Amino acid sequence: MQPFVIPLSGLTQGGTQFNWRADGKFFGNCGNSEILDADLVVDVHVEKSLRFFGVDASICGKVTVLCDRCLEELELGVDTGFKLSVKFGEGEETADAGDREIVMIPDGSPELDLTQFVYDYTCISLPMRRVHPEGECNPEALKYLSTEEASEEAAASSSPFAALKDILK
Repeated sequence: MQPFVIPLSGLTQGGTQFNWRADGKFFGNCGNSEILDADLVVDVHVEKSLRFFGVDASICGKVTVLCDRCLEELELGVDTGFKLSVKFGEGEETADAGDREIVMIPDGSPELDLTQFVYDYTCISLPMRRVHPEGECNPEALKYLSTEEASEEAAASSSPFAALKDILK
């Protein structure tokens, strides 16, 4: 069975559990170059009723990205999940109903691919600014970062008007 694919036609009434792992190769296949490596566990519980599937997923583990400050590898924890209400009907639309996303799939679809959901929810769970805690960045890289005062002086001296500042003296 393909990872992150739920065979809808073969499920019995009631609950079914799926467990998968997502690694760096998974994110590479999705075209994400920011996530260098990953070790995620994806647990999915599917509840089947007559024309409805409830999908509750949790994604836990860690991913490796580059630190925005020193460009060294940084491990970030991931603890997220999603809830879907999967219904059969026309088109492939998604909507929001409270704490669940409603996903419409065409009648007779044999499977539900959760790959994009796992990818999206993992990526949006990561912080916008990805830096080591204070004092843990590579000290060699930090030597090349300028302080605020030095950057203001550099900006002032590179200005085309810097030569004119002493004209009135």
